[in-house]
Amino acid sequence: MDWDAPAIVLDARPFGEGDAIATVMTEEHGLHRGLARGGGSRAQAGLWQPGNLAQVRWVARLSDQLGSFSAEMIHPGAAFVMDDPLALAMLSAVCAVAEGALPEREPHPRVFHGLVHVVARLPHGAAMLNDLILWEATLLADLGYGLDLASCAVTGETIGLAYVSPRTGRAVTEAAAGIWKSRLLRLPGFLAGGNTAEAADWRDGLALTGHFLARDAFGAQHRPLPRARQMLYDRVAALANESSTTGGSNAG
Repeated sequence: MDWDAPAIVLDARPFGEGDAIATVMTEEHGLHRGLARGGGSRAQAGLWQPGNLAQVRWVARLSDQLGSFSAEMIHPGAAFVMDDPLALAMLSAVCAVAEGALPEREPHPRVFHGLVHVVARLPHGAAMLNDLILWEATLLADLGYGLDLASCAVTGETIGLAYVSPRTGRAVTEAAAGIWKSRLLRLPGFLAGGNTAEAADWRDGLALTGHFLARDAFGAQHRPLPRARQMLYDRVAALANESSTTGGSNAG
């Protein structure tokens, strides 16, 4: 049994002396684990960094075995964000969410292509938070936990959507929210069809998708949201607080 395909490296953990158990994602084979021989060595450690896009070959005697990986670098995504704390936090978060939420060996092409898009453009900076949050919404939808942001759950209106029910995942307008506003999740404008976003919108978007990731995607496995994802939220929340204090939209 074998396959050969472009893959995003999601995780690599030391195994034995010099080897690693790597987790990758491909378009056709989904999340896949294998033994990367030499993956923990100084010569190969850089290849198996989360966020790298590599041409990966998996070989096993039987389809249900762990199997072995070999790989060649296509795009060193990890290297491009090492000097940017926010971009590195985004990279760590998307890799951890994909590695923890997706079922093994089940293809999710939309999630894969969205992940490649996000990782390749992380050097563009904070604006990629829009795409990251949209990618998380796509992941939720592919897993069967999609948000319904097309119209208000109460009135059916498509204009003025401002909140999301934390129970149903359906949108609610500002007017319909009424006295229940404090119990609802804020819906950032860019998820409701807007074209711009500030740090507060990114914070609210991460809180929104994070709620459903924690409750559904990870909650179904009795696992917490990955620490890297929580750290990204904390960093963006701090940016939002700084922006509100200074009156700007600093996202550095």
